[in-house]
Amino acid sequence: MMTVAIVGAGIAGRLLAWRLAKLGYRVELFDKNKRDDECACSFAAAGILSPLAELEMAEPDIYQYGSRSMKLYQEWLPQLTQDVFFKVTGSLVTAHGSDKIELDHFYRQVQRKTRELKIVEAELKSETIEKVSVETIEPELAHLGQGLYIPSEGQIDPIELLKALAFEIDNSVNVNWHNQAEVSNVSAHKLKCGSESLTFDWVFDCRGLGAKGDLPLRAVRGELLWLESKDVNIKHLTRLIHPRYRIYVVPRPNDIYLVGATEIQSEDFSPVSVRSSLELLSAAYSVHRGFGEARIVKSVVNCRPALTDNLPLIDTTFGLTRVNGLYRHGILMSPAVIEKAIREFKHISNHDLEKVQHAN
Repeated sequence: MMTVAIVGAGIAGRLLAWRLAKLGYRVELFDKNKRDDECACSFAAAGILSPLAELEMAEPDIYQYGSRSMKLYQEWLPQLTQDVFFKVTGSLVTAHGSDKIELDHFYRQVQRKTRELKIVEAELKSETIEKVSVETIEPELAHLGQGLYIPSEGQIDPIELLKALAFEIDNSVNVNWHNQAEVSNVSAHKLKCGSESLTFDWVFDCRGLGAKGDLPLRAVRGELLWLESKDVNIKHLTRLIHPRYRIYVVPRPNDIYLVGATEIQSEDFSPVSVRSSLELLSAAYSVHRGFGEARIVKSVVNCRPALTDNLPLIDTTFGLTRVNGLYRHGILMSPAVIEKAIREFKHISNHDLEKVQHAN
């Protein structure tokens, strides 16, 4: 049985370990944190699955990975033992009256990029943006007037997903999870953990910012507020377009709403700033007055790894695959990124094995 090492137990590392174990590989998973620490970037994610909306500012690759991931989530989630909150009920994009010009720009940008992608007619029918009266989608947000509705988009609970993947890994006979095991060096077939130098058939580097010594990574800080309100009844993921930021309100069960927007170029893990809190809470209150009496359940901060082009990296050479640079799209793109990484790994490893056998 081929033995592979995976360094990093974030969303990419966990998905990779789970899928490779199901394919029959022996997996050694290394992570510098304790098993139950919620340190991975995705523990601070809102779980927005919106490949079409991301087209406004993101590259077409993000849309392609995101669209494929939406399909993979629907295929893979039923294979998990534990339930994971996931739904595709569409998203709403809107703006205040003074910012409607920004909303129109958003619409035109996404429409132009979908045309450039030359999406086939069958796919285009499900990947549409409809101009609507906000009241028809969210009656309590009637004051926002006109908006855009994207029926193909949805959301997932990243915390439930990460915990469900951890359960699968813990209960797989093919995976050995080494927690509190910091890896200082990664190379083809090899890694150094503490004072030990270990050798494997293949190594996958999913360290995120931990790989800064090997990749030109930068940190992008994100901040998220969890609010509880029984006075708000928003059913759809809602984006508020603003000249300076794109705020999102993500409804979850039990009267919980996640509110976020901030994206700061900084490797700063300190608590949410006063300025960010004021901006997020003011914007949420402008969306729905019911948030005025909401309770702040918790605030979350983390830093995401990004490369200079803001695109994900899947770099495979014999004995080593690097997966990194998921930026703020980790939950959106990870299934498709991991699918591609495994495909490249299998192709190169099988090809080189055939060469060795032929030489013998």
